[in-house]
Amino acid sequence: MKYIGIDIGSTASKVVITENDIRNFFVLPTGWNSKLTAEIIKKKLENLSPTIMSESKIVATGYGRISVNYADKVVTEISCHGKGGYELAKSDCTIIDIGGQDTKLINVKNGRTVDFLMNDKCAAGTGKFIEVMADRLALTIDELFELAKHGTAIPISSLCTVFAESEVINYMGEGKPKEDLAAGVIDSVANKVVNLMQRKTLQDTIIITGGLSHNTYFSELLSKKLKTKVISQSNGRYAGALGASIIAKSL
Repeated sequence: MKYIGIDIGSTASKVVITENDIRNFFVLPTGWNSKLTAEIIKKKLENLSPTIMSESKIVATGYGRISVNYADKVVTEISCHGKGGYELAKSDCTIIDIGGQDTKLINVKNGRTVDFLMNDKCAAGTGKFIEVMADRLALTIDELFELAKHGTAIPISSLCTVFAESEVINYMGEGKPKEDLAAGVIDSVANKVVNLMQRKTLQDTIIITGGLSHNTYFSELLSKKLKTKVISQSNGRYAGALGASIIAKSL
């Protein structure tokens, strides 16, 4: 029996396949239509094995979870990220999940989510904010982070992505160095994450999941601001799908 977790996020869709404690991972862009993405995932799974659908338990989560009409169960991303983050951390932990449209803070004890907080009222402080700012600076996201390492952060105070973009445009007009603007963008995101975290009691172990989870520069920046260790995760972007596959195993 295989256990498959599918996490259809607003930007990227992640899949984890577990069989005999061996895990396989793949990711693809969500695109404009999550139903179409769900069908593409199904075809990719069937290409791996023509009989995989009948041999598997499937749990779907994420922004587009209801589009996975072949799933055995649909579960909220908070529950899935909690289980996936706990598996990655191997201990009680606080999970910082920075997604495309929201940022989630999840406290997990003994493998169960005990508390969470989500900031989804504005794209500032999320992956979408970084994407918009990178595009404005004519950079890829990886280039934005690399350039930020060499800059001195310029304050970007606006809480709204539109107004923050206007701030960046004004700085560009003043001829501010691109590396300082890049550093300001990343620092702004880190500050918003820290402000969210200050509203909750944190566990001793803090990990990052989501699209920025592998980025050591960002985890080090958060560690500095929080004055406590924040751990990056090489497979952190798969936390939701991993948690979904763990839930699938219990069906």
